[in-house]
Amino acid sequence: MGTRLGWNEYASRWATLHGGFDPRQAGAVVRGWVRLSYEIGSRLGRLGIAPTPVTVAGLLLCALVPVAATRAPSGLFAAAILVLAAAVADSVDGAVAVATDRTTRLGYVYDSVADRLGEICWLVAFWVAGAPASLVFTAGALSWLHEYIRARATAAGMTEIGTVTVGERPSRVSVTVVAFLVAAAAGALDKDLTPGTLTVFLAIWVLLAAVGLTQLFRAVRRLLR
Repeated sequence: MGTRLGWNEYASRWATLHGGFDPRQAGAVVRGWVRLSYEIGSRLGRLGIAPTPVTVAGLLLCALVPVAATRAPSGLFAAAILVLAAAVADSVDGAVAVATDRTTRLGYVYDSVADRLGEICWLVAFWVAGAPASLVFTAGALSWLHEYIRARATAAGMTEIGTVTVGERPSRVSVTVVAFLVAAAAGALDKDLTPGTLTVFLAIWVLLAAVGLTQLFRAVRRLLR
């Protein structure tokens, strides 16, 4: 077991890896989430656990989400828990890497790929539980475009985070978890309510993604002009 990295030093390293965005200056929710990831990740790191197994565990949790959704509406409760657990794992793997000084470019690629594959699993769960395929595809396409634009802008020389949009991954996690919980509750009253409830929340996902794209494009245009 190694020496535990202090919160302030961790936050400084985290900010360096996230375009200078300092979690200590963020809102209560973001600051609390990063702090929780730090607490878990630093402890796992001291136990000798590497970031990659945590990433793999998170992806496996995501793969179980559409399986749980096949038992909608009751299975959507489990799906929501799985999404939340996967989101925690996604934050903790990075925390382990930072806390143990194991951040690598290859690890960053693995983590990004796992995030996108995980979101595919969530969207498949929406479809399995009754949401329209066209809306599922639109939500996925807009979210992937969001991440693609940020990645290409970074490759083109954008060193700052630019802006934190309403369509970021935390928003997608929140919408998915709430959607599954509400759809499960609605389905307990009447199974026919489940598809419609999921469709409403998926429409919210699409709206946030569209607005987020606009915000991101403006930031990228400002920084790269």
